[in-house]
Amino acid sequence: MNKTAVLGLMVALLLPIIGYLIIDGLTSHAVVMPRHYIYDSVTTRTVDGKQVTDTAWHRLPDFNFKNQLGQRVGWEDIGAKVTVANFFFTRCPTICPQLMINTKQLQDGIKSSEKTGNRFPDFIQFLSFSVDPERDSVPQLKKWADRFQINPENWWLLTGDKKEIYDLSIENMKLGLVDGEGIDTGFFHTDYMVLIDRNRNIRGYYHGLDTVAVAQLSRDIILLALEKDPQRKKFFEGKFQMFAVLFLLTLAGLAALFLILKKEKKSHGITGKK
Repeated sequence: MNKTAVLGLMVALLLPIIGYLIIDGLTSHAVVMPRHYIYDSVTTRTVDGKQVTDTAWHRLPDFNFKNQLGQRVGWEDIGAKVTVANFFFTRCPTICPQLMINTKQLQDGIKSSEKTGNRFPDFIQFLSFSVDPERDSVPQLKKWADRFQINPENWWLLTGDKKEIYDLSIENMKLGLVDGEGIDTGFFHTDYMVLIDRNRNIRGYYHGLDTVAVAQLSRDIILLALEKDPQRKKFFEGKFQMFAVLFLLTLAGLAALFLILKKEKKSHGITGKK
């Protein structure tokens, strides 16, 4: 083994560690992830003499509603996906049609550019909850879905118990909804789109009629899709010092081997001359 070979082995061992450090540094510090909203509690504890604050972020409750295909669905059917939720009703003559158009463009845009090669983006789910569930039956939702060519693969229009829907919006998502108590179709509702991560924590509010806000939502969806699961330990977490020691021992072993081979080669050279 010559000097060049030893150096080559050293570089081969060093490059993966350098690459890991660069990638981990970029993903941890350079990118600003969407912030959390709404917490249930904050506790403080002492770790190694330092105060550490733990925040329990509000987790959206389970639901069990029917979608435009008549299927009963809930969070368990969504799984580990990033979710975008909004609220609408099919008799709405004002903001709802444009809200649906913008959501459709968002769905199509992610499908065509962010996940090239996939027919459907398997990391995102869209939920549109009817705020007029008494009139928005499954057939009515299906008509609305057909009108806007909504793909049910990852976008559900949902109807169900009115109190549960309003509690989800007002109490859990902190969105303002005012029931019109049958006063035609002009009662107030929200145009907000709500970004929800895999843990059912709210990570952003975006005006669904604002194209700039929707573009920001599109970028934030991708960031959350790439976000590391805080519950899942990194492969190198707690092991990096061990890897560093092993690496140094490997370098020392290679250096010792190089010196031994060099000494033997020199010894053979002297013997050959005699």
